[in-house]
Amino acid sequence: MTTPSSRPSDDMTEGPSDAHPPDTHPAPARPPLVTRPLLLRFLTVIGASAGFFLLLSVVPLYAQRSGGNAGLATGALMFATVVGELATPRLVARYGYRVALAVGLVLLGAPALVLTAGHGMVWITVVCLLRGLGFALTVVAGGALTASLIPPERRGEGLALVGIVSGVPSLVALPSGVWLARHVGFTPVCVAGGVAALAVVVVVPGLPGRERSAGRDAGLVAGLRTGALARPALVFATTALGAGIIVTFLPVAVPASLSGLVAVALFAQPAMATVARWYAGRFGDRHGPGRLVLPGLLASSAGLLVTAVTSSPVAVLAGVALFGVGFGVTQNATLTLMYARVRESGYGTVSALWNIAYDGGMGLGALGFGAAAARTGYPAAFALTAAVMLVAVAPAWRDR
Repeated sequence: MTTPSSRPSDDMTEGPSDAHPPDTHPAPARPPLVTRPLLLRFLTVIGASAGFFLLLSVVPLYAQRSGGNAGLATGALMFATVVGELATPRLVARYGYRVALAVGLVLLGAPALVLTAGHGMVWITVVCLLRGLGFALTVVAGGALTASLIPPERRGEGLALVGIVSGVPSLVALPSGVWLARHVGFTPVCVAGGVAALAVVVVVPGLPGRERSAGRDAGLVAGLRTGALARPALVFATTALGAGIIVTFLPVAVPASLSGLVAVALFAQPAMATVARWYAGRFGDRHGPGRLVLPGLLASSAGLLVTAVTSSPVAVLAGVALFGVGFGVTQNATLTLMYARVRESGYGTVSALWNIAYDGGMGLGALGFGAAAARTGYPAAFALTAAVMLVAVAPAWRDR
């Protein structure tokens, strides 16, 4: 009996019938990931991200300095964003990617140029509403367009790369906006944010106008009724609860003596999420994104639980870093999974559902956590939220 170690090698044949001709048809090369249209799309991503995050904390600060309500400014922005995300798939279906994206960039940028022309809360709220609608158009129409530009077999890696392209400007712009507003004034920062979004409108004509495949977008209602889309959206919304909580309440939850820790922690969380998105994308392309949904959810919940020890610098840093890993994995896995389950004509619906889950989850997380913390204190509220997030284990398990 021939053992594996004694089996003749492929070039040690005994006759013509045993010959194994060399493989003359090597495996086809993987399709290129970065193409000219995708590079143009990256420019619009950078412009929209910089324009949005440069003013995200500056506008509430300006409202407060003007005697207004900082919370109302942010609330108006997010309300308009969610409303815009609901309407954008229909607009894309009717007018195409280019028109929706260009209008979004204009609405995001132009109002920022004139923000400081008025000081009343009504004026500031109107500007925030217009910018929220613009941001919704850019993320939903742009997200669907991005998915259409990435080869399906490299979608996870491509979406992770887009996440890095959008994440780096946000990491730089968010703290820079506040610093610049305090040192050079609000008007230069607002003008810079407006110009960042408007400058990239010139590259939009180089992007595809409509999806390449036939078919009609089923719409958001049908998407919500489809378990294959609703389940990953629900899981992602659950992890987004934690993102809204960390950004909003970590600065006030840690003791005043650890205030220097907050800046490091708020940088560590999105930084870890960005790195995790990249590795999750590469893993998902090779082994399937469905395998990552549950681990991402569990890591996010565990991260919040560790963060509950707000008196410990090590626990806070470790907690937000672990949450960032889980959140980044869930971001990539859920979005990749949802795009894989629809035809190209459904990319608009997927982009809208996912972004609504993102923004809605962050908003609900901040609201619910604030109410809970008022009764239980911050550490208990963190632990309670970590437990609540485990409700999404059922849909996450279903999508393994």
